Amino acid sequence: LCILFYWQWQKTDHIGCNGEGYPPFWNRTSSSLEDFITEHKIVINFWNYLDRMSIYRTLLNATSSYIYKTESKIMRNVLWGLPLQHGWQYQTGRLGDTANVNNTKQQSLDPTISPRSWWACMNYYLCAIPFLGAVDAGLFNNFPHEIELTQPEEFPSDFCSGVTDCKISCPEAMNSRQVAEQSSLNNSEEEGIVSLMWKAHVESIRIALPICSKRLNYLSAPERNFGRNWAKAVEFLAAAYFPTDFESVNNFQMYLPPRRLKEGDKAPNIADFGMEQNRIVFALDWLNKANIFSGSKCLELSKTLHCWVRVVKG
Repeated sequence: LCILFYWQWQKTDHIGCNGEGYPPFWNRTSSSLEDFITEHKIVINFWNYLDRMSIYRTLLNATSSYIYKTESKIMRNVLWGLPLQHGWQYQTGRLGDTANVNNTKQQSLDPTISPRSWWACMNYYLCAIPFLGAVDAGLFNNFPHEIELTQPEEFPSDFCSGVTDCKISCPEAMNSRQVAEQSSLNNSEEEGIVSLMWKAHVESIRIALPICSKRLNYLSAPERNFGRNWAKAVEFLAAAYFPTDFESVNNFQMYLPPRRLKEGDKAPNIADFGMEQNRIVFALDWLNKANIFSGSKCLELSKTLHCWVRVVKG
């Protein structure tokens, strides 16, 4: 089953980006930390979609200036996967208050991110940690200000608020991110950067899973199952060094669920999902089951296959 999934994944047809492909409201985000300076401090509201997306944009700009020298190559920045995933979560209603498990409508103009959202909690560790890792690596030395990440009123202890705080609460993730971001400064080998970024990404998810788990109760059973499957699938994508540039992520996200799953949804027969969207939900479920049943041998086999492919390619 593991090999069949790998084969199906690899043969999936990729098509061009839909429209411009940018995350929702990208043109309303900031690209500089200057916009967040308040009384000699940089204060960022991580519970506002536009603020969180702005941090992703500043990360893209900071790293692109080192390793992607021309405009045509900036879209190859391996960090594009982070804002594009955040945009998908927002567009599909996964960042709002999910207490009503059957309300799967998209958020429209409300930029509020709910601390009750499992997806928002997980994403926090995939935004705050990369950003603070970049700060620690020296990518923002031109902003000698204290950085403060605002905390939500609910579950505030689940989130760190600055470099020092995060180094104490999740040192492994911070160290992985600091190393990955530092490589952007000193290394132009794209494959090496992709490898480090995926390693840091997996580490951040490992740290976030137990912290965010209490929010799974706010999700419908199918959405809860999909979220767990997605978190495990990231390890398979990491093993494959899945490219996270602008075009590759856009192509992939076209197959992801267009809304939260609700009670009664059962892939591959969800009526308002496309064939590929049904197939992805179904395949991820079976992949996770196969991996559990095999005692994680499915993931180990995937890592071996991709390692062998990279050796053959030279």
